[in-house]
Amino acid sequence: MVRTTPHDRPLTEAQPLYWRIATQLLGELRDGTIPPGERLPAERQLAGHFGVSRETVRQALEVLRHSGLVTTDRRGSHATLSGPPVETPSALTFPVGSRCTAPGAVDRATVTWETPPPDHAEALGLAPHRPTLVHRYESAGADGQGRRTAVTSFSAVALTEVAELARCRDRADGTGSGSPQLRRAYDWMRRAGLALHHRDTITRLPATPSVRVTRRVHDQYARPLEITDLVMDAQQDALVYEFTLPAAV
Repeated sequence: MVRTTPHDRPLTEAQPLYWRIATQLLGELRDGTIPPGERLPAERQLAGHFGVSRETVRQALEVLRHSGLVTTDRRGSHATLSGPPVETPSALTFPVGSRCTAPGAVDRATVTWETPPPDHAEALGLAPHRPTLVHRYESAGADGQGRRTAVTSFSAVALTEVAELARCRDRADGTGSGSPQLRRAYDWMRRAGLALHHRDTITRLPATPSVRVTRRVHDQYARPLEITDLVMDAQQDALVYEFTLPAAV
């Protein structure tokens, strides 16, 4: 018996709805709308995207799993198509501006579940001593020059709305080797339907050649998502700038 899959059967109205959704979803996987290797959106998000029920989405995913095009584990469903993840031109690598640009630069990131600095907790609306996801980043040139350090705390809203961040809690052991990579954190937020408004305040640290960048990010509902303190060598006066990164559609 020959097994057919969504990519070798033409799309027709006579097919079951779930098969048509499987075919459309496969098309988005192939054209990079959903980057290969990335976690697929939640069933409820796919249901809203295609205008069908969650049960229909569940059946469509089962078709793709049966065909070996999607795999599901405790972290969710992922496309198994080959090829590098597709980056959008507007994508921002988290944390913005923290990577040393000198040749041979080295970096290290750790993620912990801990009580954030008091000023971070206040900015995020967290109760005193309430733990959250905290990301620390260090970057410097091969000769140790141009060192940059960043500390980011995420809000309860970010951990509730963004599944990828929520899952990081179990792996937030504070070791560089075991910590999850959060470079696509802003992409994850946008894919969760959040428009990102960044406000950066840059001030020179007294008696040093360094500046501190305090970044606050909130969504389209003015809910705080994260706050970052970035310290780096620079020679400039205080500056404030802000911009908005629209949600993914």
